[in-house]
Amino acid sequence: MTPQMDNATPHEPNASDEASGDRRRISRKGLLKAAIVASAAPLLAGGGVALARDAAPSGGGALLAPTPQCDDGDDTTPPQMEGPYFKPNSPRRTSLVTPGTPGVPLTVSGYVFGRACRPISGALLDFWQADTNGSYDMAQYAFRGHQFTGADGSFSLTTIVPGLYPGRTRHIHVKAQAPGAASSPPSSTSRESRATTPTPCSTRSC
Repeated sequence: MTPQMDNATPHEPNASDEASGDRRRISRKGLLKAAIVASAAPLLAGGGVALARDAAPSGGGALLAPTPQCDDGDDTTPPQMEGPYFKPNSPRRTSLVTPGTPGVPLTVSGYVFGRACRPISGALLDFWQADTNGSYDMAQYAFRGHQFTGADGSFSLTTIVPGLYPGRTRHIHVKAQAPGAASSPPSSTSRESRATTPTPCSTRSC
């Protein structure tokens, strides 16, 4: 079995995507309302993404319950220091794998909402992670990429379960920036979080 594929192109932001006050405040719950699908099946050669809405596990994979709706009273994601091993100018893509990439296939999908629970179209999401051996590529852009959310705030990423390294569970970094916010101070427009992988992959070999 292979991950469910969809060759849709992410939304390209333009001048009409001027950010409102709501759009500049990205909800942590909105960012992390992601369904994570893990499968032990081989990767399908070539690019592509899994459907962002209610993705189903393939090959007996595990589907995590979504994070609660953004109107649950939680605070928005606070400004944080940029995570370790981040590199700017990553390639725009929705798949971090190439033919022959070793590892357990993983699909991460979800939505980005503002504080008023409205979807944010054209939000910039930068993803990076370790390879299956727990190493980050600092010379090139392996397991690094960015994309823009769709008109409904959706995103989807095809990758592998990241490897372990000392002191950390398996995780994927994601940095979110509101549309039209490139000229604003990073502390007011950028939010970073981490998605941890399903148990048992988070603490031992998959």
